[in-house]
Amino acid sequence: MQPGAVVHLFDGAGRTWEATVTEMGRKVVTVEVGAAVANDRELPVEVTLAMGMPANDRMDALVEKAAELGVGVIQPLVCERSVLRLDGERAAKKVAHWQAVAVAACEQSGRAVVPTVRPVSSLASWLSSEGGAALGGVHRGVLSLREAVSVQDWLDQADAVTNEPASQGGVQACADKGQRRRFVFLSGPEGGLSPQEESAALGAGWSAVSLGRRVLRADTAPLAVLSVIGARYER
Repeated sequence: MQPGAVVHLFDGAGRTWEATVTEMGRKVVTVEVGAAVANDRELPVEVTLAMGMPANDRMDALVEKAAELGVGVIQPLVCERSVLRLDGERAAKKVAHWQAVAVAACEQSGRAVVPTVRPVSSLASWLSSEGGAALGGVHRGVLSLREAVSVQDWLDQADAVTNEPASQGGVQACADKGQRRRFVFLSGPEGGLSPQEESAALGAGWSAVSLGRRVLRADTAPLAVLSVIGARYER
């Protein structure tokens, strides 16, 4: 880009402005900020992904694609079968790196709201605190291979709770009032959640949700459910 080029700046919290480049240097770019512009590219529902972290670069790709698909919060978890185990300073550095990945994904996809990557937690600790809390209006599903309801049927049940099905604009009505419905999905690392971990989640009030007959990788299942949510509720 050179002086005179038009760019869009966003603050990560939903606001966007048009700006014009006035100086293009090697280390510093100067712009003149203009008028605010509308940028409504968020899902009409809030989605949190609580995930057993996949190893190697798969977590980077998972954060990137989840941000593109509209996730609101990413909770990295250490589970019984986790290959990637992080704590202390190493965990903090990884979270900062993943947050930067989320920012870059928002720049690419045009989102003005940057998803939050939370500090790494053990699944047991997270379930005993936030993950196990009975929060009103929050629908919590464990992505499971055991006896589970299909994700579409489960979402039908969630819509029925409000007595305003998505097909009748119920979700949009909530969004218009600033009360977006919240979904939280829990998925395991390579090898999945252990039977004990899944039972602990179900005992805390979570629902077992199926994405189909195929076994999906740890970095595929969260993205698949985000795609279902987007296809169902975005109009």
